[in-house]
Amino acid sequence: MSIATPLAERIAAAIPRGVSVPIPILAHHAAGAEIWDADGRRYIDFGGGIAVLNVGHRHPHVFAAVQAQLEAFTHTCFGVTPYEPYIKLAERMNQLAPISAPKKSIFLTTGAEAVENAVKIARHATGRSAIISFTGGFHGRTLMALALTGKINPYKAGFGPFPADTFHAPFPDAYRGGSTAKSLAAIESLFKSSVEPSRVAAIIIEPVQGEGGFSVAPFDFLCELRALCDRHGIVFIADEIQTGFGRTGRMFAVEHAGVEPDLITIAKSLGGGFPLSGVIGRAAIMDSVAPGGLGGTFAGSPVSCAAALAVLDVFRDEHVLARAEKQGVLVRARLEVMRERFPLIGDVRGLGAMLAIELVRDRATKEPAPELASRLAKIASERGLILLTAGIYGNVIRILAPLTASPELMDEGMTILEQSIADLP
Repeated sequence: MSIATPLAERIAAAIPRGVSVPIPILAHHAAGAEIWDADGRRYIDFGGGIAVLNVGHRHPHVFAAVQAQLEAFTHTCFGVTPYEPYIKLAERMNQLAPISAPKKSIFLTTGAEAVENAVKIARHATGRSAIISFTGGFHGRTLMALALTGKINPYKAGFGPFPADTFHAPFPDAYRGGSTAKSLAAIESLFKSSVEPSRVAAIIIEPVQGEGGFSVAPFDFLCELRALCDRHGIVFIADEIQTGFGRTGRMFAVEHAGVEPDLITIAKSLGGGFPLSGVIGRAAIMDSVAPGGLGGTFAGSPVSCAAALAVLDVFRDEHVLARAEKQGVLVRARLEVMRERFPLIGDVRGLGAMLAIELVRDRATKEPAPELASRLAKIASERGLILLTAGIYGNVIRILAPLTASPELMDEGMTILEQSIADLP
């Protein structure tokens, strides 16, 4: 009997169905951009644990750094007994962040926790309460993060009421008729109809939407958003949780637009597979909160901070940003060929190595085809390729392979993807 049958039954019996496992593969061991299941079958990993493994599974340098930290200690709570990995990581992140003013960093555990703290900091610094986010955006599964998230199913349905003073503006999704002008006009309309700008603490945006389907925020829109925030004294928060750490060919995606945020939320690939998130921001804003107002028992785990320092070393020593750019060129070229071949691919989009295809029933009407995306992920998994779906309609297939994957492995994975599309019923 295949391992998949008893595995699905065990998951259904022991774990709430809200924890979605659409394609049960029991991971046994992994290395680089490959995973082997309990039956010894090999899979090429184009999911990367949802953008967590930009330097791959069990990178030797990350692994060694974690082992060394485990020999020293695993936990003290930074707010009780500080430790070097946290401090050193803050120093390095402050140097890397694309903010010209003096900077400070706080480390936490999850992406949602980073978003929650960014909101807290922005509200405290401004004395204001309202937050504006965008349709299609995803900012986490805690209540404030859900309030900011711009997708109902499966994230928000049934979980309300959500925290007040949160507002959504349309994301400038060019494929579905959005634009910089339309989104800016919508924000101005919000200011006239729903919330005065003097009450807005922050605007938060993903430079490239993650769960929303890899729609890229136009660079001119990010620049105009920066100017709007400056005019009204609003904190500009760049949510770089999925885009960050080289996925787009730059360490932070906002660098492509030449925009300086006030706060940046980070997580996912920061820890190289270990739970770690953070907020980097202008020191004047970060320091507005009194001692004790920020932190947490497990926030900035020493083991995770040691892993993150090793991740930064790998980026520097193995030229990961340049590799991301090359991977993006390779993947985009293959996807464009597939779009020419398969009418069901309505759009190819993304930035750097953060790329996706949107599946539609008809290119003219752009009617979403979520059932095709689900089937494609299943067919690909049967052939040894792990894929993730995304998008407001669930009809997007995204590529989140480790940036350290070899061109040969990427080509093999793209061939499986193309063959799987060809065999869609």
